[in-house]
Amino acid sequence: MQYTRLSADAAGDSHFTDVPVPLTPLAYAPPAPPLHVSPFTDASRVGFVQEATGWRGGWHPSPRRQFVFVLGGVFWVEVSDGEVREFGPGAVLLLEDTTGRGHNSRFVGAGDTVLALVQVPD
Repeated sequence: MQYTRLSADAAGDSHFTDVPVPLTPLAYAPPAPPLHVSPFTDASRVGFVQEATGWRGGWHPSPRRQFVFVLGGVFWVEVSDGEVREFGPGAVLLLEDTTGRGHNSRFVGAGDTVLALVQVPD
C-alpha cells in the first residue's frame, strides 16, 4: 500500500512523493483473524466534500495538513513542476503544501467527486 504526499519545498513549490505504508500482521480485533495493519497517525477532525464534475480550485495551498481519501469521481491535481496526476476511488493523498503557491486542482470524470478529509496535527 502507498499514499501520495503533496508537499512544498523551501521555495514554496509543490511536489508529489509516493510514500509506501508498512503493514504488519496484528491481532487487531480478536477473535477475528490477524489483519495487516499500518502504524496509526493522530487525527483531529473528519469531514466530507461532494461537488459536481467541473469544479476548479485554481492554485491554492491546502488550508490544513490533511489526508484526502477519494471515495468517488476523479480528483485532478497539478503541482508546481507541472506534473499532473488523477486520483480515483481508493486513492489516498496527504496534503502538506500549506505554504507557498500550493497546487492546482479540479474535479473531472463522470459524476460527482466525493472526498473524505481527515485533518492531522502539524
